[in-house]
Amino acid sequence: MRLFVLTLAAAAAVAAPAAAEPKGVAAAFGNTIRALYEDGKSQWLWLNADGTWRAFGRRGKWSSGQWSQKDPNKVCLRQSKPFPAPIRYCTDFPADGGVGAVWASRSMDGRPIKVTVIKGIREP
Repeated sequence: MRLFVLTLAAAAAVAAPAAAEPKGVAAAFGNTIRALYEDGKSQWLWLNADGTWRAFGRRGKWSSGQWSQKDPNKVCLRQSKPFPAPIRYCTDFPADGGVGAVWASRSMDGRPIKVTVIKGIREP
């Protein structure tokens, strides 16, 4: 009887629909965004659902500010710390991307970067 109950429970778990993984910017909440530069250095970014962000830059400095979504495929960042930046930086963020998504983009100064959404909060 115990084997039957375990088998039935396993079958129910397999048949149950899996919760849909968030896509687009929502996939970043509670996860880590890594921008890999051609020289092998990385920048780490964390977006919060309340419109704030924090980052650890490739030069080893922390920054933070507010983010907004420009269109379904772009995210814009405005820095407030360590100093308020007079411009906002907008970059690609695929609407259909989720955890594990990798795409090519450009850094604020125009350098090519490879962006990845990594599961969980990973600090360098």
